[in-house]
Amino acid sequence: MKEIVVIDSQKLFSATKIVQIVHNDQVYVLRITRDNKLILTK
Repeated sequence: MKEIVVIDSQKLFSATKIVQIVHNDQVYVLRITRDNKLILTK
């Protein structure tokens, strides 16, 4: 079984509310909403 990596969202979003993630040459956008929820879109 592979190890699970835990990353605190404060590290990802320390200076911004939007993070781009590239996966299989596709760009995804992870953002924090006004309600402080996370949304991942393509």
